[in-house]
Amino acid sequence: MDVGCGAGNLYPWVRSRFSRYIGADVVKYDAFPTEVEFCRVDLDSGRIPLAAGYADVVTAIEVIEHLENPRGLMRELVRLAKPGGWVIVTTPNQLSLLSLLTLVVKQRFQAFQDVHYPTHLTALLEVDLRRIAAECSLAEIQIDYSESGRIPLTAAHYPASLSRWFPRALSENVLVIGRRPRT
Repeated sequence: MDVGCGAGNLYPWVRSRFSRYIGADVVKYDAFPTEVEFCRVDLDSGRIPLAAGYADVVTAIEVIEHLENPRGLMRELVRLAKPGGWVIVTTPNQLSLLSLLTLVVKQRFQAFQDVHYPTHLTALLEVDLRRIAAECSLAEIQIDYSESGRIPLTAAHYPASLSRWFPRALSENVLVIGRRPRT
């Protein structure tokens, strides 16, 4: 299940790994794949109208920062995951070199400047993601990074080999993954 799916851009990456893909969002974009399921939801309302334990994997890719209540979203993602299922959430990495430099210079994180408001509402750090995941009873919580990030003051990205050595500092995105307990 892809919560906050947008145009369904995750689908091509996962379709060979899963027998079913369900996208959920406030609007169904014209580019959304016609061969998969769609569920219209207002994520700020707090409830996705699907049964508990609905999916083996529930994702929210670059969604949580758009919402007023990130904990509410995480609780809902966990509710939708089957016991033993996975929850995956990504968001802009506020601890990247670019974001920290932007904070020092402009007093705002990179992805939360005035041009991003009001779409980017909630800046979350790695520690916030860990705490929220633990509060929602996820187990086997892990943090990972995209290993892709822009070099400050340029349009260029860091070489992949360098990003692998310093993933927190050189990645634009952070990911938290956890498993819903079986009992």
